[in-house]
Amino acid sequence: MKGDIIMSLTKHELAKYMDHTLLKADATQAQIQAIIDEAKEYDFASICVNPYWVAYGAEQLKDTEVNVCTVIGFPLGANTTAVKVAETIDAIENGATEVDMVINIGELKGGNDRMVTDEIAQLAKAAHDRHAILKVIIETALLTKEEIVRASKDTLNGGADFVKTSTGFSTSGAKAEDVKLMRETVGPDLGVKASGGIHSRAEADAMIAAGATRLGVSASVAIMNDEVSDSNY
Repeated sequence: MKGDIIMSLTKHELAKYMDHTLLKADATQAQIQAIIDEAKEYDFASICVNPYWVAYGAEQLKDTEVNVCTVIGFPLGANTTAVKVAETIDAIENGATEVDMVINIGELKGGNDRMVTDEIAQLAKAAHDRHAILKVIIETALLTKEEIVRASKDTLNGGADFVKTSTGFSTSGAKAEDVKLMRETVGPDLGVKASGGIHSRAEADAMIAAGATRLGVSASVAIMNDEVSDSNY
């Protein structure tokens, strides 16, 4: 049944799964403008850009339904909580309506779930108080299955809106089996975002079938046109 639903997605419905992403360090304004133009053309859920480009993106997209998403504590997650909160507030004040934070991966692996949950809760409050949503990147490539379950529970308990697989800058990206495990852990109500290494419509469909409700991809246009991209993210 799930497969039938995926196959019947219209292009517009598929577009609403997409965070059209450009997070490369050398991204130029012209390249940011290109993804903005593509997001307008395809009506993607959002563009996802580094914090520096949030204000520019928000101005360019102000008369559209495309959201501006950015990343916090990216890509390592090892900033202090105070810095992550400040980043979150700054990004939202600049026009972001979605923020994707990286957890403190070392503390998660060290068993300090209280710290991880508390940090998520602080960022969730900062986001929600400002009418934005919070997605939590747990970097599945660096975690065991048991750690993926714990990180997903920490995300749920911290009051975030989505749990997300990957930064796209680690050893690998999203895997459908991890998305399925995350969905089984958090239940039906929390969003699950698959990101990193999704290059084709078949891979996007596999993530949705596993339980993803959002996809972080730089290959959005190729996927919409049922092509295969060699993009890293």
